[in-house]
Amino acid sequence: MIANRVALVTGASRGIGRACAHALAEAGFAVAITARTMREGTGVDDSDAGGGATIEGSLERTAAEIEQRGTSALPLVADLTDHESLRGAVARTIDEFGRIDVLVLNAVHTGAGSMLRLLDTDPTVVTTKLQANAVAQLVLVQAALPAMLDRGDGRIIGITSYAATHDPKAPVGEGGWGYAYAASKAAFHRLAGHLAVEHGRDGIVAVNVDPGHVVTERMQANAARLGLEGHYAGAPPSAPAAAVAWLATADEAVELNGQTVNGLKLALDRQLHPDWR
Repeated sequence: MIANRVALVTGASRGIGRACAHALAEAGFAVAITARTMREGTGVDDSDAGGGATIEGSLERTAAEIEQRGTSALPLVADLTDHESLRGAVARTIDEFGRIDVLVLNAVHTGAGSMLRLLDTDPTVVTTKLQANAVAQLVLVQAALPAMLDRGDGRIIGITSYAATHDPKAPVGEGGWGYAYAASKAAFHRLAGHLAVEHGRDGIVAVNVDPGHVVTERMQANAARLGLEGHYAGAPPSAPAAAVAWLATADEAVELNGQTVNGLKLALDRQLHPDWR
């Protein structure tokens, strides 16, 4: 089928990615979604605090929720550590829908190592995080960008992190975060600016969204164990997702090419989402 507008959202089985898929569907996009978990009840929390517990969320659930919003969904299993699966997801989206108008780079490596102190961090963990959180994002962009350039239009929205641009105010376990995670997100953070400089004249708009502190399913389950409970006021995933949908559709978003926006501030300033505070 040929869709009028198509978005590809990575890491959309739960959390911010799932909310972005909802918001883009409500904006009229056909939405392709990637994650590692296809079926509900089979997701595993492989983070430092997760302990391998079952975690809610799946591609099948998000796909059903997209279709309930009156548009088409394409669930695709993909893994940030498997570059061929990422290239395959982009190719399947284009084969199915004929185009990709918006690429939302939301998926992040959730495996162990994001919440470790320096002396506890094996260098191989840093390599894994960089491969998944920076190199894999380049793989996705390289796969999707040529079709966007052929049309002379496309938007690439990166879900970055406060940890990419700021030092923690406390160590891990006391409200802070680990070096491996921060370093890998910092590397990814540079991608939007390079895209804007190299391809802004070609019709490509690339923007980073700092989502702020968002209470996702994983965060809600693990906040106490990570020492984060009570440190930050959390917003629902739908708040930064509203900002992403605006960036995907608004003509004014072109003026933000190469920049980083605070997703929660944008949602409040433009009244894109009810005030959750």
